[in-house]
Amino acid sequence: MAEEGEIKPLRIGTRGSPLALAQAYETRRRLIENFPELEADGAIEICVMKTQGDMILDKSLMELGGKGLFTKELDTALLGDEVDICVHSMKDVPTWLPEGTVLPCNLPREDTNDAFITANGEIKKIADLPDNSVIGTASLRRQAQILAQNPTLKCVNFRGNVQTRLRKLDDGVVDATLLAIAGLKRMEMQDCATAVLDWDEMLPAVAQGAIGIQCRSDDERSLKYIDALNHMDTHICVNCERAFLEALDGNCKTPIAGQARIVDGKILFRGLIAMPDGSVKYETEKTGAIEDAVKIGKEAGEELKAQAGEKFFEMMVEMSPQQVLGQLTK
Repeated sequence: MAEEGEIKPLRIGTRGSPLALAQAYETRRRLIENFPELEADGAIEICVMKTQGDMILDKSLMELGGKGLFTKELDTALLGDEVDICVHSMKDVPTWLPEGTVLPCNLPREDTNDAFITANGEIKKIADLPDNSVIGTASLRRQAQILAQNPTLKCVNFRGNVQTRLRKLDDGVVDATLLAIAGLKRMEMQDCATAVLDWDEMLPAVAQGAIGIQCRSDDERSLKYIDALNHMDTHICVNCERAFLEALDGNCKTPIAGQARIVDGKILFRGLIAMPDGSVKYETEKTGAIEDAVKIGKEAGEELKAQAGEKFFEMMVEMSPQQVLGQLTK
C-alpha cells in the first residue's frame, strides 16, 4: 500500500516472455515521457504472470482451444485488482473483452509483415524452397498460405518464445520459419530475418504488430494514463481488422488474415480466409472513409462468410485438431 502523500504504484500486468517484457517496458517508457511523476522509484511496477499458452508448449494453439490462452490470467488479475493495466500483443486478444474491462489504447504500430527466416539465409522466398522442405510454425494462417504456394512443403508445430524458435532453426529441426518482424524489431533482433514478406506473399494476422493496453472500465486514473498513449491511426486500423475477425467469428481452426492501413486519408483493407491445407482461399479488398473503418471491416468479413458458404465454416468447427493437423502433415 502507498503511504499517505505517496503516489500509488501503477501496476502493469504482462506475460514473462522476452517479447512481452519488451512491450511492457516500452509502455513504461511512454508513460514516463507523458507523466514525469511516474519516473519516481516504485511509481510503476511490472507484474509478470504466466498464462496457459506460456505453460503448454507441446500442443498447437488449436489443440489447446485457441484465443484467450495468452490473456485469461491477465484478465483475472485485472478484474481482481492485482494489476491496473495489462499490456497485450493485440493479435492474442479475443474480439470480446471481459465485462468491466476496456481496451482503449494502441501504441504506434510496428511493421506488420512476417519475417521469413531460413537456416542458410540464402532462400528469400517461400516459393524458392525445395519441395518437401520443413517449415516450423504454429499458425494456421501461415500454414495455409505456405501450402497454397507449394503443397509439398511440410509445416510442423513450432511454439515457444522467439529465442527458442530460432534455436530450433539453428539446430536443423526445420528448414525455415516465420515470425512477426514487429517482435524481432522490438527485441532488436531484426537482423535474424532472411527477408520480410509483403502482403502478396503472406498476408499478416489481424492486429499483428500492434500493442494494446487494457484496464478496468471504471478506473479513471488508469484511463487517464493510457488514453494519452493512444495512437489513433493504429487504433482505427486495429478496430477495422478486429471487426472483420468478429464478423467471421474466427477461431484457431480457421486460417484468417486481415490488414488495414491508412493511405491518402482513406482506409484500405485486405482480408483472407482459407482451408488449412491451402487448397481453397477466399480474398477481399475494400477501401473507404476512415470514420467507416469498423463498418468496412465488418462488411469484408460478411462478404467472405457469404463467399465461403455455411458448409466451409461448419467443416472448420466440426474438424478435430487432429484432422486439421493431419491435412497439414500428410
